[in-house]
Amino acid sequence: MATKDAPPRWDRRMQQRLARGEAAALGELYDRFASLVHGLAHRVLGDERAADGITREVFLRLWEDPEAYDPRQGPLRSWVAALTHRLAVQRLRAAETAALARGGEGTTEDLERKVRHASVAARADYIVQAMPASLRTALELAYFQRRDYRQTATDLGVTEDEARRRLRLGLQLLATAHDTRFSGTPPEYGGAV
Repeated sequence: MATKDAPPRWDRRMQQRLARGEAAALGELYDRFASLVHGLAHRVLGDERAADGITREVFLRLWEDPEAYDPRQGPLRSWVAALTHRLAVQRLRAAETAALARGGEGTTEDLERKVRHASVAARADYIVQAMPASLRTALELAYFQRRDYRQTATDLGVTEDEARRRLRLGLQLLATAHDTRFSGTPPEYGGAV
């Protein structure tokens, strides 16, 4: 069984299996990435039914055109996240534009603000999911359980310096969700967190 942080070799094999039309490969891919895809789509769209539609569309595209993913450009996880984000933002823009055209409240600036906000939130979710468990656990203790770095160190069984390092690195990663160079999107194809 492949680990969560799949090596590029797994990515290449998966792309090749999909290109050969192996339905089992699509099942494996779905098992591995469905929660990521659905979560990102839901975070952008705020709608369960729309997120389900994006999830189906992402896996349909992977099945119909596996060559669209090039393993030399980066991890399959990043490519799937970028595709999900792109499709979800397109759907959000289309829905909001249609609402504006029907005389809904707001302006195109409000629409763009909503899209930016949804993109930043989706990127933050992606970053948290993709970060190493040691960083994620430290942040969860500090944020959800209101632990300071000393309490976090005790809970994790690490030194205070190590707890501070994990918290600092985790927060630095999260800060990139607001980095304008990324426009609030998951890493672009070929990128990494």
